[in-house]
Amino acid sequence: AIGRSQLFAGPDSLDRILSSSEVDAVLIATPPYFHPEHLAKAVASGKHVYCEKPVAVDVPGCLDVIEAGKKAQGRLSLAIGFQLRHAPPYVEIREKIRGGDLGALVCGLSHYYAGAIQRPDWPNASPQERRLRNWIHDKVISGDIFVEQNIHLVDLNNWLLGARPVSAQGVCGRRGRRDQGDCSSHFNVTFTYPNDVHITVTSTQFIEGEWDVAVRLFGEEGNAELRYDAPVRITGRRPWNAPGVGKPEKTEAAAAVTGAFKGAIEDADAEKERNWIESITSGRFLNEAAQGAESTLSAILGRTAAYTGRTLSYDEVVRSGEKWDAGLDVRRL
Repeated sequence: AIGRSQLFAGPDSLDRILSSSEVDAVLIATPPYFHPEHLAKAVASGKHVYCEKPVAVDVPGCLDVIEAGKKAQGRLSLAIGFQLRHAPPYVEIREKIRGGDLGALVCGLSHYYAGAIQRPDWPNASPQERRLRNWIHDKVISGDIFVEQNIHLVDLNNWLLGARPVSAQGVCGRRGRRDQGDCSSHFNVTFTYPNDVHITVTSTQFIEGEWDVAVRLFGEEGNAELRYDAPVRITGRRPWNAPGVGKPEKTEAAAAVTGAFKGAIEDADAEKERNWIESITSGRFLNEAAQGAESTLSAILGRTAAYTGRTLSYDEVVRSGEKWDAGLDVRRL
């Protein structure tokens, strides 16, 4: 166990952690704005990395993560926090979808209906400190709700389809939010995937006393439904229900905000972490940098299409190289 001598605070704390010979691996759970810098430093120091999603809030940050992944290849384990790919019922249904149990895919609908994330007012803090402490309400530091929270659905769709979106169109707004930040309250984005498959992702982060998350895919021969709780199933010509999921007790909205879900994904975090640790102890190192960047870029595509009201292509957004600047100097906090 690492003692108190390895607990650091202050703007240089990351550098001190990474220079410690007692630390073999790091978990990056800082605000997303800082992920590219922190991940690159961790790789450069020779530490294994588990980086929470999203890998960045802008295109240059994603490209930096891809470069860090290249430097880690074959010598470090680099995992990205898309734990839904490890939920056992989701793994099973993906095999069936990819095996053709839905026939040719036509369209899909995903939703992430969540309530507001409450934060203190911090009345004695400076404006910069308040932004950092309440980063989840700050568009630039968090990436906005589509990139910070709804990215789980974007990544799940990419994984289920085995592809990234070609283009996107959408709308968003802030009406209904009561916090002092500038994040959106809702998004409605439709992605076009290869073979003209249309997937809509709709979300909220303001509603009262309710949450619900699900992905649905519709094919020529069947339909898939993947919920955070239950069911996880296929209907149509080859019906199937994920064994052992049943109908769990409803997760309260307050618990859902913390990620304490019951049902289909309750083992997802543990499975993801076990997979990462085993990759280190076995020497069969993971490298999810490129996949994490692709899913983040896909979410940035959807966010940008909604901001601009234009239909945009994935390649167009990546080429834009748009960089976000939070104007924060953490050394002064």
